[in-house]
Amino acid sequence: MSVLPLVFTSGWASGVNAYAVVLLLGLFGATGVADDVPQTLQRPEVLIVAGALFLCEAVADKIPYVDSLWDSVHTVVRPLAGAWVGALLAGQSGSLSDVAAGLIGGSTALASHAVKAGTRMAVNTSPEPFSNIALSLAEDLGVGGIVTFAVFHPEAAAVIAAVLLAGGLATLLFLVSRIRRFLRRRAQRREERRLASRAP
Repeated sequence: MSVLPLVFTSGWASGVNAYAVVLLLGLFGATGVADDVPQTLQRPEVLIVAGALFLCEAVADKIPYVDSLWDSVHTVVRPLAGAWVGALLAGQSGSLSDVAAGLIGGSTALASHAVKAGTRMAVNTSPEPFSNIALSLAEDLGVGGIVTFAVFHPEAAAVIAAVLLAGGLATLLFLVSRIRRFLRRRAQRREERRLASRAP
């Protein structure tokens, strides 16, 4: 079960920024920093695509409302990426079954994605864009830091990821009213656009 902490941590990080996880692990493997990175993640085409999508996310994530649209699309992508990375890590180590690792990585990614998407909805209720930028930078740095830490200290990184996930879920409960306000505003804007399109 030695790969389990890395699977859990990469699952948490994938729920926040899946492309950063794939890119970082791939680069660590390709440069020889980490020996346990699956060859699939080190392939040049995987690194190029992950890098390009990471740059797209870095921009989209900092624009109010665009970030929530991006998150809604990635409700499927992030858990699948977490499951895929988890299964690859398990297949490389042979210490955990691919299916179990995929389930752990995918479900952890889904939970952390829910925290991220919900927090973004709450932040989008404030009119200024600076909170989006600050939150996005904190997420990018957090993912980079925890994935790097996990490569060298997987157990400690898994504990940190578990604390961040639990804290994020607790925060999400406190932000429910702001999230509802965001969803009401979005529904109201859609209704206004629908009525405007019907007007002669």
